[in-house]
Amino acid sequence: MIRCQGLRSGYHGRPVLQGIDLEVAAGEMVGILGPNGAGKTTLLLTLSGVLSPGSGTVRLDGTDVAAMADRERARKVAAVPQRGESARELTVRSLVLMGRYPYLSFLGGYGPGDEAAAAAAMEAVGVADLAPRRLGELSGGEFQRVLTARALAQESDVLLLDEASASLDVARKIELYQLLAARNAAGTTILAALHDINLAALFCRRLVFLKGGRIEADGPTAAVFTQPTLSRIYETDIIVIPHPTTGLPQALAVPGPGPAPGPGPGCTGHGPGRSRQ
Repeated sequence: MIRCQGLRSGYHGRPVLQGIDLEVAAGEMVGILGPNGAGKTTLLLTLSGVLSPGSGTVRLDGTDVAAMADRERARKVAAVPQRGESARELTVRSLVLMGRYPYLSFLGGYGPGDEAAAAAAMEAVGVADLAPRRLGELSGGEFQRVLTARALAQESDVLLLDEASASLDVARKIELYQLLAARNAAGTTILAALHDINLAALFCRRLVFLKGGRIEADGPTAAVFTQPTLSRIYETDIIVIPHPTTGLPQALAVPGPGPAPGPGPGCTGHGPGRSRQ
C-alpha cells in the first residue's frame, strides 16, 4: 500500500527525515510516535504529497505520490493536519463538504451523494449539531473534530492523522479512536502521529518510533512498547505495566530527583508519612 525508500525530507534546505525506509500494508493501523522534533509531522506531510521529498521515493499502490494528479491522490489519501487553517466565516458544513472535492466534475457542484457523505461524517464524529456554525465560533477541540469529519467525508483508502486528538478531552479521545478502529476494521489504512503514547498502545497494533529523523523502533505494539525502548527514545525513566482492563501495555513516567511537590488546593497535606497535629 505505502512504501518509502531512502526518504529524506525537510523545509527550506533544513533536513528533518534522514533516510526513512517504511512499508505499510493495506488495512494496517499504525501509530507514529517519538519526541518533539522527531519528524512525525514531516513524515505525514511527505506521505500525503503536501511536502516533496528531497530524495528517495514515496509510493502508493506502486505509484509515486509525486507523480499523481491532485484529485487522484486525494481519492487515495485523506489527512487531518495538526493545525488547520481556514476562513473563520466558513460554516462547518461547508468545510466538511470540501472533503468531497476529489469526486466533483469540472463544472459540477455537490450532489446528494456528497451531501450524504458529509452528513454521515459529521454524525460519526459528533459534530452534526455544529453544521450551521461558523468556524470562528468553535473551540479548538470542536475544530479538530470538524477537520476529522472532512477527512472521513473524503472516503479515501488511507487516512493520515497528525495529533488529531491533541485538543480533545479524555472521553472524546477514546470516542475518536474507537471510530478510527472501526474504520480500520472496515478496510481503511490508518497512520496516526500521537504524543499520547498510551492512547496509541490501546488502539494501534503496530508502532513506529521516530527520533532525530530516523526510525528507532518498528513492530507490533507488544514487542516495541517496552521499558527499555521508551526510556531510550524519550530519554527519561519510563515503566510499562499492563492495562488493568485490556492487558495492553501502558507507560508511566518516573519522576526524577527533586523537591517533593507541596499540597495543592483542596489537599489536606496528610499523605503517607505525615501525622495529624
